[in-house]
Amino acid sequence: MIAENYRDVEENVRKACERSGRDRSEVTLIAVSKTKPVSMIREAVDAGAVDFGENKVQELCEKYEQLPKDLRWHLIGHLQRNKVKYVVGRAVLIHSVDSLRLAEEISKEAVKKDIQASILVEVNVAEEESKFGVKVEDTEELVRKAALLPNIHVQGLMTIAPYVEDPEANRPIFRRLCKLAVDIKMKNIDNVHMDVLSMGMTGDYQVAIEEGATMVRVGTGIFGDRNYTV
Repeated sequence: MIAENYRDVEENVRKACERSGRDRSEVTLIAVSKTKPVSMIREAVDAGAVDFGENKVQELCEKYEQLPKDLRWHLIGHLQRNKVKYVVGRAVLIHSVDSLRLAEEISKEAVKKDIQASILVEVNVAEEESKFGVKVEDTEELVRKAALLPNIHVQGLMTIAPYVEDPEANRPIFRRLCKLAVDIKMKNIDNVHMDVLSMGMTGDYQVAIEEGATMVRVGTGIFGDRNYTV
């Protein structure tokens, strides 16, 4: 079931790239494995998955220890500063940096461990009160300040679009994030790359790819509905 789902999503990613004149290699498919057991993740690995996304630090750490070390873990959920020490060195990319204080904590931990930490700045493009992330107009300032910190590299931006019935409704959200990334990139800020756009989930990842996503986060589409009782 998971292998079949993964192949279907992979095919959809390929088609979306084709429609938008992009190479398939430009998009990383992140299998969002939050609340899912290790056995299901192994099935996804067997189907070809390499990148996995987790919302909770504890869950990421537990799975990191139990699974092959060549997998790439992404922290995509809200990160509290007191949990940073567990993530730095385990996650290849922290998608959800939404404050300078959090970036400073990541930097401090990366310096302590003598490693480099890659981050994305989370932008609340839709300005939903229930979501984390900085406002569009405050993004550049946070990017500039985070880029000055030691052992941190700002790789791009992330957003969580609203839940919608029609994925087309989120196209303007994705388009706006892409434009923001392009605008920041053109300013040639030191230590800022803007090569990564993490946007699009199970319901709208194909639209996100058409609008420039380089990472899509697909959970339900691969693993089925989540079990929140775990």
